[in-house]
Amino acid sequence: MKAIDRRTFISSGIKVLATGLLSSLVTVVLPPATGTAGGTASREWPKLWQQREWGFVVDARKCIGCGTCVWACKRENGVPMDREVYRTWVERYVIGPNDQLYIESPQGGASFDRIGGSVPEKSFFVPKLCNQCADPPCVQVCPVGATYRTGDGVVLVDRVRCVGCRYCIQACPYGARFLHPDLMVADKCTWCYHRISKGMLPACVQVCPVGARIFGNLKDKGNPVTPIMARNQVQVLKPDMGTEPRVFYLGLDKVVR
Repeated sequence: MKAIDRRTFISSGIKVLATGLLSSLVTVVLPPATGTAGGTASREWPKLWQQREWGFVVDARKCIGCGTCVWACKRENGVPMDREVYRTWVERYVIGPNDQLYIESPQGGASFDRIGGSVPEKSFFVPKLCNQCADPPCVQVCPVGATYRTGDGVVLVDRVRCVGCRYCIQACPYGARFLHPDLMVADKCTWCYHRISKGMLPACVQVCPVGARIFGNLKDKGNPVTPIMARNQVQVLKPDMGTEPRVFYLGLDKVVR
C-alpha cells in the first residue's frame, strides 16, 4: 500500500470535512416537500413561507402559574414526563422586603407551593419558551447544520444530523435548549411546528385557561397578535443580546431575566 505523507493526509481530511459541512448546510435549509404532486422542496416551501410570518405574545399579567401549558407541551412533543426537561416552563418571581428577589420553577412551573413566611411585596408568573430569534446564536454554532431557521421564522433541529455536542445549548442565552435524555440530541420548543404548519395552534396556546399565550400569522390580517402589538407596548427578553427574539411580552416586570 502506498504511503501517504502527513500534509496529504491533513489536506484530504479538510476537504472531506468541508464537503460534509457544506452538504449539511445546503440540505437542511429547506424541509421536505409538501406532498403536492410534482412539487419539490425548493418550489413548494418558499411559496408557503411567503404566506406566513409567525408571532407569539405572552401576557405576563394574565398568567396564573397553573402549569397546564407545561404538561400539554410535554404530551404533544414527546418530552419525557418524568424528567426535569421542558420545552416551555413557567417561572415564579417573588419580591420580598428590601427588594429581595426569589425565582423558582418547580417541575417546570407545574407544581408551585403556597408562598410561606412573610407576605411578599410582589409575586407574579412568567411563561418562557424558545424565542425563535431572527438572529439565532444556536444556528451559528452548530457544526453539522442540524439547527436551522425556516423561511417562516421558526428555528428547528434535525434530529438525524444532530450529534448531541451541546454547542447550541450553551449558546442559547435564554436557557431554552436541552439534551433529550432518551434521544441524546438537542431539543427545544418549536412552537409546535407540526401543528402550526397545518393551521392549528401550538398546544400551550390551545390549553391556556386564561389566554396568556397568543399566537398568529402576522401576514394574515385577521391574526390575533398584530392588534395586540399595535395597541400595547411589548417587550422582549434580553434585548441587549441582539438576537431579535420573536416572543413578545406584555406586562413584563423589569426584574425578569
